[in-house]
Amino acid sequence: MRAFGDATRRNIAAACAAFARLPDAAESSALKRAAVVLALTPSTDGHDTAFLLTRRASSLRSHRGQWALPGGRCDAGETPVEAALRELDEELALRLPADSVLGLLDDYPTRSGYLITPVVVWAAESAAIVPNPDEVASVHRIALDTIERDDAFDFTDIPESTRRVIRFHHQMSLIHAPTAALIYQFREVLAGRQTRVTDLEQPVFAWK
Repeated sequence: MRAFGDATRRNIAAACAAFARLPDAAESSALKRAAVVLALTPSTDGHDTAFLLTRRASSLRSHRGQWALPGGRCDAGETPVEAALRELDEELALRLPADSVLGLLDDYPTRSGYLITPVVVWAAESAAIVPNPDEVASVHRIALDTIERDDAFDFTDIPESTRRVIRFHHQMSLIHAPTAALIYQFREVLAGRQTRVTDLEQPVFAWK
């Protein structure tokens, strides 16, 4: 259990600082830049630390109804951190300053042509979250001890790829990469492990 407070913020910031991100890959110039947010908040009961996970609106053109971290494509001239904070505001009306950023995880290249930068932020003022119905069907607080369970993640094979598919088990649902891969790496960072996830595969339905 990680109580939501200054001590936990310092510990997670230190874990992020100790994590050595992979250098930019040569393939990154051909991919569209995007950013997602691991926004740390009080859990539903207000005691533990959680992160925000959304269900995408059914009206969206792509990946409708899927579980996702808040985020989206970087605008022209925008850094991943700027994009992450903007998207968090646009999707959940959660406006955070730049000093809320605790760190960045590895960029993850998707089959659909994006290079996603995960940005870890501390969202102390998250009581007034208002999901944008055009983008978000619902928002959920996932306690960190949920992703630290031994059975939270598993790996499977598919005939279309030699890479392992990662799956996050949540509320009778299976959440796949990229979301599952990014959450998994964050779990590993919290444990002090330098675990890479760029080789973890997405299911075929996410390749478009």
